[in-house]
Amino acid sequence: MTAVFKMMIPAGGKWSAQVGRGKQIRITAQGERANLACMLYNAKSPAERYNMPDTLKAQHTAMLTAGHVLMSDQGKVLASMIQDEVGWHDSLSGYTTRRGTDEKYGWTRYQTEGNKWYRSGEENFKVELFRHGLTGRDMVAPVNFFTKIVCQKDGAMRYVEQAVAQQTVILRTEMEVLVVFSNTPSPLDPSEHYLNAPIEIEILDAEPVKEDDICVNRCGENRRAFENTWHDNALLKGAY
Repeated sequence: MTAVFKMMIPAGGKWSAQVGRGKQIRITAQGERANLACMLYNAKSPAERYNMPDTLKAQHTAMLTAGHVLMSDQGKVLASMIQDEVGWHDSLSGYTTRRGTDEKYGWTRYQTEGNKWYRSGEENFKVELFRHGLTGRDMVAPVNFFTKIVCQKDGAMRYVEQAVAQQTVILRTEMEVLVVFSNTPSPLDPSEHYLNAPIEIEILDAEPVKEDDICVNRCGENRRAFENTWHDNALLKGAY
């Protein structure tokens, strides 16, 4: 299948775009310790956006992999994880800040280091959201693809390194979405070295959802979220 769009997000880079319903977003890590933070919005009505608590509560998990969906705050499915070669993606640890990046990796600025300066997830997201008429007030808890975070008995969260180089996760868009990516380190990655793992993004046409779809049939909550989404898509067909 030929990609309709393909690009590489360098380490520290960012990217955003509106992606139509029924597409595959194929994400491939080009190195170890990769971490691609992702925020998702309904492209036609960005007030509807990814909701981490509902996503985890409905699917009874704190880690995401194939068969899970990314739910909105209105009980619908923004995107489904239809394939995954990694097995664990983090939904808990958030994104890096300017202050945290400076303290961990050393002080850098564009004025002195040029494009080699160490960007934070917070700054990347704000810049990309601004391109679509949104601001920092619209930021949500992201999904961190390729990162594994476990919670210990005392509640502390711990980064666990996993092999991700050349591994792929594929999302299927269930509505027209605004996707915002930041290729910045996990805030819990203990390494003192800023990551150096580009991420390849490919957009392809997806096959129609079938009755035996692993995401639809994962649990009753998933099916209800899909039904909400299908009803909304049918009601809005031709409205834009």
